[in-house]
Amino acid sequence: MQAGFHKYTNRFKSCASAKQRSLGKLFLDTEASCAYNNAVINNNVIALGGEDISSQDKSIDPRILACAREEFLSKPYEKVSLREVCKKAGVTTGAFYNRYKNKEELFDAIVAPTLATLAAYSDSTETFNYDRLNNQDMRRVWELTPETQRRTVEMLYNDFDGFRLLLCHAEGTRYANFIHDFVSDVTDRSYRFAVEAYRRGISPFLIEEEELHMLLTAYWSTMFEPVIHGLPKEKALRHSEAVAKLFNWTSVLGF
Repeated sequence: MQAGFHKYTNRFKSCASAKQRSLGKLFLDTEASCAYNNAVINNNVIALGGEDISSQDKSIDPRILACAREEFLSKPYEKVSLREVCKKAGVTTGAFYNRYKNKEELFDAIVAPTLATLAAYSDSTETFNYDRLNNQDMRRVWELTPETQRRTVEMLYNDFDGFRLLLCHAEGTRYANFIHDFVSDVTDRSYRFAVEAYRRGISPFLIEEEELHMLLTAYWSTMFEPVIHGLPKEKALRHSEAVAKLFNWTSVLGF
């Protein structure tokens, strides 16, 4: 299965933020005449219709991102107005476009930390699985204990708004199929692990990849539900305990 989730996370590995990507376009060579209303003369960016890049107000980005987050959380993506975001942030449209190319890039910048957190979570889980592959306590790796479930809930609720954006407010963006793409990536990782476990004789059978994808979709969909419904973390933790009783991964995978 295609690991669609990485089409998101790979987008942010080459630079720290979407702001850096958009600002990078402004640092042109001396032959360039202008960019985002700025002229480049002797390697200096001279503001014609916007702000001087060298003296940018460092408080502008946090204000734009905070106001944009509120807007994206309060209405459908297509209804969000960049002019309204600028108005609430107290910045000019010129200052905005010096930082973000369009609404899509602004949304990218807001959810980038959430995607990075999720990618790190997936990476750490995969590394842990392979590190324990030869150990007798393989069963413990896939057991849904209260502690493993709490770890997942903590990850979700430490960036509650970010996950709300991806799960509830991404229609019209590249993240509209977020759950499917994320689960496809998890399936790809988990299936490689299952194949290796079967090859080494740790598991007596090999689950079909399509079956694994469907089961993982069911698991992650129900783990995301408390966020989608806006439940407090205490209820999400209780829900995660019920989910642990429902999914017996050690039996499914044959460990």
